[in-house]
Amino acid sequence: MTDTELEALYGYPADRTWVTANFVSSVDGAVTVDGRSAGLGSPADKKIYLLGRDLADVVLVGAGTVLAEGYRGSRPDVARRERLGLAPELPIAVVTARGTVTPDLPLFTDTAVPPIVITTARAELPSLPAEVVVAGEDEVDLGVAVRELEARGLRRINLEGGPKLFGTMVAAGLVDELNLTVSPVLAVGDAGRIAHGPAGAPADLELRSVLRADDVLLLRYRRRNHS
Repeated sequence: MTDTELEALYGYPADRTWVTANFVSSVDGAVTVDGRSAGLGSPADKKIYLLGRDLADVVLVGAGTVLAEGYRGSRPDVARRERLGLAPELPIAVVTARGTVTPDLPLFTDTAVPPIVITTARAELPSLPAEVVVAGEDEVDLGVAVRELEARGLRRINLEGGPKLFGTMVAAGLVDELNLTVSPVLAVGDAGRIAHGPAGAPADLELRSVLRADDVLLLRYRRRNHS
């Protein structure tokens, strides 16, 4: 597919707030190899991963993933974003209930735009070069978090993990779409799956598209009856 066709396929609805999750998994359901998702990656997965960022207003990610994956500030394709009418900057919003992020992380030291830290009233955060949003007393209220992003004009939300944040978002009914790359790997080991969180009613999905790049499958699901 051409880049233009991919942009149309993976684009966000223009008239609402929308949360799209992006994950890669092995065939046997592992979300990491040696503790990092990079071990499951491929050129096709990276292309869709970067496209997801280019089409979004904000990246939403948990603090555990920021620490494990060594997150830095985003570097989107500015020309593509301007062509699509999006702001050139792409902030990263990190969720931390306990205040586990520190100002020396690359997320804060290697970025063109200050991150957003979504946290709780009880968290003991150090002074950070970031916008701090309080969304809950002891635990982050993710519904409030999404509304706070929406209030800032950040309606196209690209959820990048980790599994706990994704699972909690699913349980709260806040995930609209899932882009899942299936890597042709049997990882075995004790790695977790892409979603981990409180039990709840299963989210019924419909398959919207399937792309194949050699042995890699790129699947796109949407919540059923959720146009």
